[in-house]
Amino acid sequence: MDNSDVTLERMRTFVRVAERGSLSAVAREFGVGQSTVTRHLRELEEAVGVPLLSRTTRRVTLTDEGSRYYANSLQILRLVERAGDEARGTRGAPAGTIRISCTAAFGVLHVSRLTFAFQDRYPDIGIDLSLTDERVDLVREGVDIALRLGPLTDSSMKLRALGQSRRLLVAAPDYLAARGRPAVPQDLSAHEGIRMSNVAGSDTLALQGPSGERHVVPFGGRFRVDHGLAAREALVAGRGIAPAHRWLVDDLLAAGRLEAILPDYSLPHIPLSMLIVPERAGVARVRLLVDFLVGQIGGIPGIGQPQPER
Repeated sequence: MDNSDVTLERMRTFVRVAERGSLSAVAREFGVGQSTVTRHLRELEEAVGVPLLSRTTRRVTLTDEGSRYYANSLQILRLVERAGDEARGTRGAPAGTIRISCTAAFGVLHVSRLTFAFQDRYPDIGIDLSLTDERVDLVREGVDIALRLGPLTDSSMKLRALGQSRRLLVAAPDYLAARGRPAVPQDLSAHEGIRMSNVAGSDTLALQGPSGERHVVPFGGRFRVDHGLAAREALVAGRGIAPAHRWLVDDLLAAGRLEAILPDYSLPHIPLSMLIVPERAGVARVRLLVDFLVGQIGGIPGIGQPQPER
C-alpha cells in the first residue's frame, strides 16, 4: 500500500459514500461531479490494495474489508477534526460547519432566528439548516443535531429534552362569526377542521376538561395539509378550526387575527427534543450550539419545561 495516496479527501469521500450508500448523493453533498467521487474511491482502493465497496446498479455496500476500513477511517477523521478544533481554540475562534435538521415550521419561525444570533456570536461557524418533518437518518444525511417534535424511538442518538410544546384550538374571527363558537368539545363535530395529514390520528381530538375529565371527539374537515405553515395560512384565511402549537400562532393571537377556542379545555402537550449524533457530540462547535439552543429555546412562546424523567 502506498500511504501517500491515502488522502483525507479520499477518506472523507469513502466514509460519506459508505454512510449514504449513493455516489450521486455524496457528489451533490460535496458540490462535485459524480466522476470525482468515483475517482476518489478508485484511487483509495488502489492505495489500500483491496476493494472497499461493492457496487450494483441500485446500491453501494461495504465489503468486509471496507467495514473495517470505515470504522478506522471514522476514528482518524474525528481525530483530525478534534485537532483542528483544539488548534483554533487557542485563538478563541471556533470554526467549521454544523448541520442541523429541524421540524419545518418550527425551524422557519424560530430556529432560523436563533441560528442567526449564534452566528453573530461565532462568525466563523457555518450553519447548514435542513427543514423537514421527515424523520431522517442523521448519520446517513450527515446531520450533527436534529430538533424534533413528538415521541422519539432512535436510541442510538444522544437525546436532550428541550421542553413541552403547548397546543390550543384556534380559529379566525371571521370563521367564528359565520359558523358560531363551540361551547363544548362535542360541538366541534359540526365545524370544519384543518387537519395535518402527516399526523396519525388527526381525525379525532382528545381534550382534558376543567375538572380533569377526558373528551375524545371526532374531528373532520375538507382541508388536510402536511406542513404547519400551510395550516397557519388556512387558519388566517378562515378555513376552519385547528389544534395549533402556541409557537405557531402566538403572533396571530396577539394581533387578533386568530382567537382561542374552548380555552377551558386543554390538548396534550408535545415533547420537543434534540437528537445529537454521538460521534459529533464532542466536536467543540457542536457543543457550543447545543448549549446555546438549550439556553434559548425555553424563551419561545408555548415551550414549557421538559417533563422530569421517571
